[in-house]
Amino acid sequence: MAGELGTTNLLLGIMAAVSVLEALLIIGMGIGGFVAYKKVMELVNGIEMRQVAPAMARLNAILDDMKAVSAKVKEETERVDQAIHSTMGRIDDTADRVRSNVRAKTSRVVGFVRGLRVALEGMLHSSEART
Repeated sequence: MAGELGTTNLLLGIMAAVSVLEALLIIGMGIGGFVAYKKVMELVNGIEMRQVAPAMARLNAILDDMKAVSAKVKEETERVDQAIHSTMGRIDDTADRVRSNVRAKTSRVVGFVRGLRVALEGMLHSSEART
């Protein structure tokens, strides 16, 4: 039985040593992962500062310019729309004036022609009534 305990103790000692080595390996991998993470983050921050930040600044400037241009276009569109509406109003007023002036000037001629027609019809009816 003493021999069996020696073998068991030896195997337990080997398993304990392997467990310690595994723990050290896991701790080492954790430290290595942290160091790699730190280097990658430094690299990402460096790229961001050198590449992304200037690109974002240019993009923001372009967007600001586009905002100003779109505001100007909207303003000019409203101005043109207002000019078209006022022009249409003036055209309607002019058409109304022309229509009333034409009616006023032609009403005498129309009245004369109607009177002449009535007179001719009266003469024709009276000559037909005699025959």
